Amino acid sequence: MARPRIVVVGAGFAGFTAARALAKLSRGGAEIVVINPTDYFLYLPLLPEVSAGILEPRRVTVSLQAALPGVRLVLGEVDGFDLAARTVSFVDPDGRAGSIGYHRLVIAAGSVNKLLPVPGVTMYAHGYRGIPEALYLRDHITRQIELAVNATTEQERRARCTFVVAGAGYTGTEVAAQGVLYTRALTAERPELRDKVRWLLLDTADRVLPSLDQRLAGAADGVLRARGVEVLLRTSVKEATEDGVHLSTGDFVATRSLIWCVGVRPDPLVADLGLPLEHGRLVVDEFLGVPGHPDVYAIGDAAAVPDLTRPGELTGMTAQHATRQGTTVARNIAASYGQGRRRAYKHHDLGFVVDLGGLDAAANPVGVPLRGFPAKVVTRGYHLLSMPGNRVRVATDWLLDAVLPRQGVQLGLVRGTAVPLESSSVSG
Repeated sequence: MARPRIVVVGAGFAGFTAARALAKLSRGGAEIVVINPTDYFLYLPLLPEVSAGILEPRRVTVSLQAALPGVRLVLGEVDGFDLAARTVSFVDPDGRAGSIGYHRLVIAAGSVNKLLPVPGVTMYAHGYRGIPEALYLRDHITRQIELAVNATTEQERRARCTFVVAGAGYTGTEVAAQGVLYTRALTAERPELRDKVRWLLLDTADRVLPSLDQRLAGAADGVLRARGVEVLLRTSVKEATEDGVHLSTGDFVATRSLIWCVGVRPDPLVADLGLPLEHGRLVVDEFLGVPGHPDVYAIGDAAAVPDLTRPGELTGMTAQHATRQGTTVARNIAASYGQGRRRAYKHHDLGFVVDLGGLDAAANPVGVPLRGFPAKVVTRGYHLLSMPGNRVRVATDWLLDAVLPRQGVQLGLVRGTAVPLESSSVSG
């Protein structure tokens, strides 16, 4: 290779940030290559607003070609690594196999849906990890309300108007909060359905947002219940069927809509490396390097990064950590070429934001608990600052949503068979 080639696998928060930082640091001295299944970076936190009809899908996607000048994009799904030969193999969108060599490798393969051994889930639940799933869910919710109008029985009408969200973490809480407002908009001109719509949010934990601050959880819980969402804690799905879901409490909920948001697990791709794993994540040192392989690094959801702020624990699988790990790994790779010095990854959480739709949100920037409109301002400001593009378009959509009714129509772009739950994944 005429120039050293640095290959980044995945263009989620971690991979995207690493590639951008490497391009700036190398100044053309190295060839930076990103391998990713899509040609865009997905701003995942705003995905619930796509399925709720607030944002158009292109608003939450940023062109990799435009946002990463000087970086070569290879479209493909990585399916293997040969660390001895320093090559990465992949399959392109046309099904053709390919491989590429590297001098340094950054594995940012991200995560996939966490599947539990629950009968019927892979067949009847809807995953929620990318643009296809969000578009399908928006169509699905719209379709159920439209079909409910002409349902032949009251039982069918209620089933079509019932939506069950499994998992009360960050994603599930936002999906339920945004979803109930969307169905409210859809039934505004259908008064016969207004008292039929039912949203349920369930989790095995004893509170919503179990991994976040108690004050954030309390604020979110209050908003959900005030909107009529039934929050069922210490409850799980025992079985999913075509007609509804059986719960661990023994109850049966008739529904055509089970939305699976129970969490994520590292992409199984890292397990094929044959290297040490911790909780399914590839073990790395504090410098984000893979022990025994000085030319290989791993970051984001796929990496078991030691949390130096909490000795003995791993960093959380969050966008905040992924982004900062991307910057750190770029600097450490530059240091391996003699530019600067390597640094251990250490980051204290700066707080979290949860958008609950309407004028409601919950946030704790630098530990200061906020709720309601002040939290909404902080939340939207944070997202606009964090997005690597499309800020004006996103802000414009938010403004239009505030003054115009939502367009509740089906697009029919994505069929259910095109978004199987078991394969839903996102890079990180």
